[in-house]
Amino acid sequence: MTSQLNVDTIVDKAGSGGTNVKVANTSTYVSDGGAVTQNTVQGIAKGWIKFDGSISTPVAQDSFNHASLTDSSTGSYVNNVTNVFVNINYMMTTAGEHDGGHFASVGQFNHDQANTTSASKIDYHNTSATSVDVGNAGQVLHGDLA
Repeated sequence: MTSQLNVDTIVDKAGSGGTNVKVANTSTYVSDGGAVTQNTVQGIAKGWIKFDGSISTPVAQDSFNHASLTDSSTGSYVNNVTNVFVNINYMMTTAGEHDGGHFASVGQFNHDQANTTSASKIDYHNTSATSVDVGNAGQVLHGDLA
């Protein structure tokens, strides 16, 4: 028998609101068109960082699941996460702005230093493939957390 629960607000037993409501990693949601279901946990970002890489000691301006940022060299950073990934098969998206917005620099996977379950490498290059420090930098991480 199928059942349905209709509510306006979900609160925990203490009545303090939805902050303590947990969703299992097998939970699904119905797609926008209603034709398919997707895994809720698989579909959300597992971490992100926004930082200014043009200053001498870059720090996160805002972040989620971020422990620290290492400035390795010009245009090269390592984003260390708080909650580690189950393996190195996660995906990252990076973007950055350099030189007053005249062109965008895009981070990439680095073949010289592999990502680990706790840290992802970010490299920024301009259109001439020269390493550059970017002022408006960021990264989003997707994958399975341990």
